[in-house]
Amino acid sequence: MKILIILLLIFTLTSCKKTKKEEMPNIILIMTDDQGWGQTGYYNHPVLKTPNLDAMAENGLRFDRFYAGAPQCSPTRASVLTGRNNDRTGVFYHGYPLNKKEKTIAQELKKIGYTTGHFGKWHLNGVRGPGVPIFEDDEYSPGVFGFDRWISVTNFFDIDPILSDNGNIVDFKGSSSEVIVNEAIKFIDENVKESKSFFAVIWDGSPHSPFVSSKDDKIGFEDLNEESKEHYGEMVAFDRSIGILRNRILELGISDNTIIWFCSDNGGLKKIKPSTVGGLRGHKNTMWEGGLRVPSIIEWPKIISPKITKYPVSTMDIFPTILEIVGLKNDDFSNPLDGESIVNIFNSNHETRLSKIPFRFDNRGALIDNNIKLVVHDIDDLNFELYNLSDDPKELNDISKINTDVFEIMKNEFINWNESVKFDVKKNKVIKPIHWRDNKKYLPYFDKWLKRPEYSRYIKREPTLSVRN
Repeated sequence: MKILIILLLIFTLTSCKKTKKEEMPNIILIMTDDQGWGQTGYYNHPVLKTPNLDAMAENGLRFDRFYAGAPQCSPTRASVLTGRNNDRTGVFYHGYPLNKKEKTIAQELKKIGYTTGHFGKWHLNGVRGPGVPIFEDDEYSPGVFGFDRWISVTNFFDIDPILSDNGNIVDFKGSSSEVIVNEAIKFIDENVKESKSFFAVIWDGSPHSPFVSSKDDKIGFEDLNEESKEHYGEMVAFDRSIGILRNRILELGISDNTIIWFCSDNGGLKKIKPSTVGGLRGHKNTMWEGGLRVPSIIEWPKIISPKITKYPVSTMDIFPTILEIVGLKNDDFSNPLDGESIVNIFNSNHETRLSKIPFRFDNRGALIDNNIKLVVHDIDDLNFELYNLSDDPKELNDISKINTDVFEIMKNEFINWNESVKFDVKKNKVIKPIHWRDNKKYLPYFDKWLKRPEYSRYIKREPTLSVRN
């Protein structure tokens, strides 16, 4: 009898392990570049239609209060991959390289059998300027941080992009949004054929300036100024790429067990009209809601029922959430995570977050405790304000002198957290970014790139060639 019980236990444990492996979800992270919180059809934008994002929102979990890790691109991307505030990772501003000591989602998923791919904008390799290909031996390439396959570019990119296919320079034709989605689909197809779980990061270059869109994608925007017309045309192309991706996932029969998590990298642009931020205060590069709050949706039909949540979430939560989904524990990591797993809200009506969401960027910061928000205008001078977002979503009325007890608690919590970030910064070597024209490896391409308007004005400048060769 004892032998029978032991055999049954062995069989049960083996079966459970096998089932868990089979049920490991595919994961796709999608990020736009400079899309503001109000720039979706489902938020009733006055001119922009996003039927594919709208369909995704109807089928998934839509966040009404989702925050970028910082009000700027590179810092937010670092927060996505690590679950940590950008300053801890060495990515203080746009173009700074990600510290090689950091543990990324891709690296951790590879350990448990995932195939990993990055497609589109990287901007974590210490290179500034319009997007250019990344060389195979780049010490901060996507491959260094855990990606098996990468078709990537340093920064923003538009129609007919030049990208790196694992370090090999390739000229592509067409809308940049569709180019990277189609390349990601090839990666997905290969893994489905081989019955492998995959992790795909699709970081779009739209709708970042310079704005270039096709004639057809600008239909309906004729009354806008030229920049806004091109900008919204890029958004149309991006939305279409979402439809292409979702349709392919359905065709492959993997939609039920595929997580698609969409968000933007920072708040919208001030110069684009109609408004990009949905009536919020501030824009990209500010610590106001318009600079930090961005659109976001998770679609996972097998697990998540369609709903809208006001639960505050940030890009720093992506890493710990994925860890919990695949069965990895936070305590496996020596680095402190600034985000938390949000698995608990997938099938519940929780609206109250237990932990606070901290931000630190360019000597400014913020701390969000559900509806209460501390805005830090100058960290060194301790210049703080306090807002109640439920009563004052546009952040017009500073209540620090009225709610003094709450203000003191929030201020002290931010100061203590900031000290921990400063400690991380001090113990890591800071690598300053350079412009790609100052890298000797790009010199052979200058003559060819002179014909491209996004590159020519930089190439004509006298390079220093003095920083990184």
